[in-house]
Amino acid sequence: MENNYDVVALGELLIDFTENGQSNQGNPILEANPGGAPCNVLAMLQKYGHKTAFIGKVGKDNFGEYLRDTVASLGIETSGLCMDDVIPTTLAFVHTKPDGDRSFSFYRNPGADVMLREEEVDEQLIAGTKIFHFGTLSMTHPSCEAATRKAIDLAKANQKLISFDPNLRPPLWSDLAIAKEKMAYGMSKCDILKISDDEITFFTGCTDVLEGAKEIQKMYGIPLVCATLGKDGSYGLYGGEVVEAAPFVNPNTIETTGAGDTFMAGVLHGILTHGLEGLTKDCLQEILTEANAAASIITTRRGALKVMPSVEEIQALLHQS
Repeated sequence: MENNYDVVALGELLIDFTENGQSNQGNPILEANPGGAPCNVLAMLQKYGHKTAFIGKVGKDNFGEYLRDTVASLGIETSGLCMDDVIPTTLAFVHTKPDGDRSFSFYRNPGADVMLREEEVDEQLIAGTKIFHFGTLSMTHPSCEAATRKAIDLAKANQKLISFDPNLRPPLWSDLAIAKEKMAYGMSKCDILKISDDEITFFTGCTDVLEGAKEIQKMYGIPLVCATLGKDGSYGLYGGEVVEAAPFVNPNTIETTGAGDTFMAGVLHGILTHGLEGLTKDCLQEILTEANAAASIITTRRGALKVMPSVEEIQALLHQS
């Protein structure tokens, strides 16, 4: 089948309420930002000029309609986005720390995203893409887990590249042992893994991030493992080689929501451009460096999905270094 899309992603689409100042009464003002890791990745890929599609579910409510319209306005194909008549759109409240890092509170028990059913997965979208992308948050509940596994099986059957970002959110798991089990499943299926330093330590017990990443790559035979280190940059592990890319520490950082998703999109853009086979160290270095730059820019903005950096902004930052 002809590849009509570069990347199709499945997972959560929600409202991130992010802090944006105080009211005259001294109360925190929360801004309703469209979000959800898989769709954030697609939004950045659209900036690179790639063709993308999303599979997921929102509520048939004002927030759900807003998310659907926003995603469509970015050029992402929404024919795979379902709307639930009963369960409301999932909400997340982002609590920003002084250093720009954040924690989350979720209203998702249930939320519409976990109600996606196996039979609602658009098989044609997956059959018609080059890369299928997913995370663990579509495996927290039985219904959306069945949908995720079906999508992965379809991608495998159609010989698509599979990318995976665990995107661990401890509050969304009844038992972190289950989260680790779903992470292992994702790693066993993917060709491209993006994983954070915290997630590596959680999964392997290694405090040495690079050693933990090597352990994961060896255990699951993943061709490309990208380990993100926050303000310390990133590693790429490929073909027995390790590439380290320096960070772009931004003095204007206000919060880090979406930084990992922006990085992930940069990696997928690199793979779509150069292919996964035969990557040289120099090529991987270039991919990681550009992904780091893009992630740095998004930390200067509230939210992610609607405010992804342009290619021109990324190139300008690269040329400053």
